[in-house]
Amino acid sequence: AYFVTCTDYKTDEAGNVTEVYCTYDPETKSGSGFNARKVKGTIHWVSAPHAIKAEARLYENLVDEEKGVYNEDGSVNLNPNSIVVSECFVEPSLQGVKAFDRFQFLRNGFFCVDCKDSTGEKLVFNRIASLKSSYKPA
Repeated sequence: AYFVTCTDYKTDEAGNVTEVYCTYDPETKSGSGFNARKVKGTIHWVSAPHAIKAEARLYENLVDEEKGVYNEDGSVNLNPNSIVVSECFVEPSLQGVKAFDRFQFLRNGFFCVDCKDSTGEKLVFNRIASLKSSYKPA
């Protein structure tokens, strides 16, 4: 692995990134002993043609505390986004994971293999802790 810097990108009409242009620093090869600069963040990209489809369940607070626990009629003010189920893609090496195995997924948090719904044919991961973003726009 090397230090890679994104220099440009292209998007389609819907705003989805379709191409990424990067440079790499050959002096920074992993295992070379290079230590003149610190990495700000590490991202491991998954190869789309080789990836395995999986399901990611993103859990949030069940109650929308900003609006208050109870509505005026006394009913509980449930958060409509308390669970978001998304399709994701994972490394083929995750094919043999077992219930409760844990992983960190790209900037999203820590996930655990679901003990009931995950199978060898359909992997299901539940977010157990989200990551706080240190990103600050310029």
